Amino acid sequence: MKPIRNFVVVPRLPEKLKRLKDIASNLWWCWNPEALQLFRRLDPLEWEHTYHNPIKMFGNIPQEALEEKARDEGFIAQLNRVWESLNEYTENEQTWFAKKYGRSEKPIIAYFSAEFGIAESIPIYSGGLGMLAGDHLKSASDLGVPLVGVGMLYRVGYFQQYLNAGGWQQEKYPANDFFNMPISMIRDEKGAPLTVTVQLPNRQVYIQLWRIEVGRVTLIVLDTDTPMNSPQDRRITGELYGGDIETRIQQEIVLGIGGLRALHAMNFHPIVYHMNEGHSAFLALERIRVAMERHQMTFHEGLELTRSSNLFTTHTPVPAGIDVFNRDLMERYFGNYAPRLGISMQEFLDIGWANNTPKGDGFSMAVCALNLSAHANGVSKLHGKVSREMWRDLYPHLPAEEVPISSITNGVHIRSYISQELSQLFDRYLGPNWIQAPEDQSVWKHIATIPSEELWRTHERRRERLVAFSRTRLISQLKQRGAPPSDIAAAGEVLHPEALTIGFARRFATYKRATLLFKDVERLVKILCNKDRPVQIIVAGKAHPKDEPAKQFIKDIIAFSRDSRLRRHVVFIENYDVVVARYLVQGVDVWLNNPRRPLEASGTSGMKAAANGVLNLSVLDGWWDEGYMPGNGWAIGHGEEYKDQVYQDEVEANALYELLEKDVVPVFYERGHDGLPRRWIEMMKQSMNQLAPVFNTNRMVAEYADRYYVTGGERYKALSADDRKRARELAGWLRHVKSTWCNLRFENIETGEGCDHKVGDEIEIRARLFLDQLKPTDVQVEVYYGPIGLDDRIYSSKLVKLEPKEVRDGRGTYSGKIKFDSSGKLGMTVRAMPYHPDLVNPIVYRLMLWA
Repeated sequence: MKPIRNFVVVPRLPEKLKRLKDIASNLWWCWNPEALQLFRRLDPLEWEHTYHNPIKMFGNIPQEALEEKARDEGFIAQLNRVWESLNEYTENEQTWFAKKYGRSEKPIIAYFSAEFGIAESIPIYSGGLGMLAGDHLKSASDLGVPLVGVGMLYRVGYFQQYLNAGGWQQEKYPANDFFNMPISMIRDEKGAPLTVTVQLPNRQVYIQLWRIEVGRVTLIVLDTDTPMNSPQDRRITGELYGGDIETRIQQEIVLGIGGLRALHAMNFHPIVYHMNEGHSAFLALERIRVAMERHQMTFHEGLELTRSSNLFTTHTPVPAGIDVFNRDLMERYFGNYAPRLGISMQEFLDIGWANNTPKGDGFSMAVCALNLSAHANGVSKLHGKVSREMWRDLYPHLPAEEVPISSITNGVHIRSYISQELSQLFDRYLGPNWIQAPEDQSVWKHIATIPSEELWRTHERRRERLVAFSRTRLISQLKQRGAPPSDIAAAGEVLHPEALTIGFARRFATYKRATLLFKDVERLVKILCNKDRPVQIIVAGKAHPKDEPAKQFIKDIIAFSRDSRLRRHVVFIENYDVVVARYLVQGVDVWLNNPRRPLEASGTSGMKAAANGVLNLSVLDGWWDEGYMPGNGWAIGHGEEYKDQVYQDEVEANALYELLEKDVVPVFYERGHDGLPRRWIEMMKQSMNQLAPVFNTNRMVAEYADRYYVTGGERYKALSADDRKRARELAGWLRHVKSTWCNLRFENIETGEGCDHKVGDEIEIRARLFLDQLKPTDVQVEVYYGPIGLDDRIYSSKLVKLEPKEVRDGRGTYSGKIKFDSSGKLGMTVRAMPYHPDLVNPIVYRLMLWA
């Protein structure tokens, strides 16, 4: 039956406990150990029962129990300490950003992402992209970066996983109860829910806004599940990565266009916009529309103004992962939007059009983001290189290494994943700066001072906790599947708390090769079942509901775990999420990762493990290609890439077995007279010392701020001054350059006499360029030179700028010198591209003339 009236019922907290609600309403608690301890102390069983959701827990605890806690002086004292810590944190004005760049009362950076993984009590994330976004907000808060997040509030979020009796993945979609979560609806001055609208075909869709406080940072999440919408439109924000292609375009309109309107409705007007993947790329078009309407600008003027402060981060190493919408869909959803930009539908489509994608010809969200952003980056050095190769066709006649996609390697928010025991060790031996400045290398050098006995005891306790957790979860799983009592009883004896434990947990995609370790079962049995040196494996991960091959991987692993020889050595934990991940990255000894290089853009689970002293055993892909050094873990292979995948699997499975047999297992079980594996412990220390200060989100967010946020904001302000005068002039100048560029040509190149030179020689290069109607200063001329490869192409190139010397009859002469630093066969050529002091990167405009 449908209700005739709805009520919102909130917990009745005693007066002395009312501060609990305020603490619970700011997710700062999820990375503050004392706050977590406070909630656990309130009711340990209910804390676990509500899956660490303090708001829901308050409503479930009997009133008498709350009254009793209000009379507990020890509890009240801890509550007051946590309250004071929260206030001290949020009100501290001496943050990293404030000291370096000054304070800002309102956010100047907007960070858009389709998912955010901040805490298990708000399940609006699916995997690595969302966890990274959540960690980005946490570190922005820690550093005091004036940033606001924009995302989606999904009614069912991502699916929950369970397996049937045959080991085949099933999905269920329990609805999120927003009123029992640490979020709040945003209301207008009259107390009504604050809403914005977006236009979909023949209708308006209303979006209500919710707020999630993450330390000093606010996250705005968008929700179409409101009675003002039709049942169909209420489902737009129903499920993360669910539905068909039409649902996806609707979600991305809500996120990009609706998200910008939400910011403005809250009187937030950031000047820098960071798109975490291409899902939110429509926001760049909406920024142009707003600039046109507010400041009476043309489309191209609005484009130059807004592009200057757009940043696009790509996480996708393969074209198949990019959202592409066909022409019919785009015309249906944007046929009325393009005229508001003052451009034709074809011009609109050209902004993001891509041919011959794995999904056919269509409007690519990544191409749109690249075309409308001043900067783009991959999420590791290797991924930056892969992305430049992947998108080189967008920039014809440009060497791949110059495709305008750089890289900033991902990190993790260390405090969110480190165990409480290890955190206490760090407090004692590293001091408070491991929290305040985790990117400081000098802080982590003190890892060496931690006594080996203490570190190992700490780690053994965490492994014991993981084994207990795994047994409990396995018993629960088997009961839900209707397993026989004998299997359930046996589950209480799986794993050994002192055995070498390997963890493999991640999104199940075929390129991640979850079954590589099981390729030679007989050889694996000998490794795992050695009575003197036993090894055990804990596996977890979800396959996308439509990814049948990945589901088969899970089924295969379940079959291996039922082998009577492996039953106690191989465990699959269902419904992988941040809680499971925390137990694993804290409790295993080895973190295994074996993707097909170079298909892992970055990966962050190994970083979380490394921060906990867990050793990585991985293919040299993503972040591990940068992080691996002998002594801090192990590398599978040497960075090879293969065309024959069957052969690759054979080679790398064999390499993995050899590492386990000859290195990993022997080092773990090599014990001194005191029973300590001292070589292993030294590797743990070396791993933490080398990896923790680099692969953390404080370093990552500071790098984004230094390289993109601050400079992007400064550019936007400069272009906005005097009624956007410089933006208007830049657009006019570009229009003139584009109309003339096809007439430019190099007429003469002089390189001096002779072709034989000695190392250290310098030669002068002179180039005469027909400029038509351009001025010499409108064009930048460069020498491009370097060694010649077997295919007669220039590699490892260097660039030298040639200076304009004279102009006559519409022709400019440019000259400069190049120096030969090495011997061998070298080649050179000359190129020209537009130059203007307000151009961020002339390559973005794809105007380049080669001699």
